[in-house]
This record gives sequence, C-alpha cells and structure tokens, in this order.
Amino acid sequence: MQITLDNPASAPQPLSPYYSQVARIEHADGSALLFVSGQIAEGDTLTEQTRGVFEALAALLEAHGAALADVVSIRTYLTDISKLEEYGTVRRQFLTGTPPTSMTFEASRLFRAEALVEVEVVAAVPAR
Repeated sequence: MQITLDNPASAPQPLSPYYSQVARIEHADGSALLFVSGQIAEGDTLTEQTRGVFEALAALLEAHGAALADVVSIRTYLTDISKLEEYGTVRRQFLTGTPPTSMTFEASRLFRAEALVEVEVVAAVPAR
C-alpha cells in the first residue's frame, strides 16, 4: 500500500497551505481509494456554490484518474438544513448513477463565513 498526499496543479488549489486536498491510498493491484477533503465554492446562492463544489470535486478526482461516478461515500455540511432539497437538486445533476453512501449535517459556520455548503468524498478507483 502506498499513500500519496496531493494538491493537483490541474484542479483548484487549496484555500490554505495547511492541508492536502487528496489522499490517495494505492493498493498492490493498482486500485486506489481517494479521500478528497471538503470543498467550498464561490457564489451568491446555495445552487451556485453547490455547482462550484461538484465541479471542483470532479477536477480533483480527474487528476487522479477518477470521476464522480467512482464516488462511494459523500459527506455534506450545510449551514441551513432546510435547503437540503435545493442542494439535492444540484447533487443529482452530478451524481447520476447509483447513489453513494451519504451523511448530511447542519453546521452553524464553515471554513469561510460566506460558505453555505462544504462537501467531501471518498472514491474507489479500479485497477488500470
């Protein structure tokens, strides 16, 4: 097993130098698990921010040979859980296959005060 921590140049860069955006755990057969740290995005509405978050997640996964279809687990933090349906509408546009395992939490505040949503995922990448 090999562990690589990464901030891919082809994806949005982290907002702080104190964390890595992707932890890749590669197995001997070439398969891997990708742990992608929580992503936030700019935008005035939850819909805009959610779209930006999933675009960032897609770019981070793509940099490691994966796609949103490879996501097996998702954890979402919303600052207003009453807007879950608005978030879900956008999420379903990006996660179109069998839904991954999921947890959603309400948080009073996220990494940036203007952030309305933060999402982290785990993806399973098959051997090449």
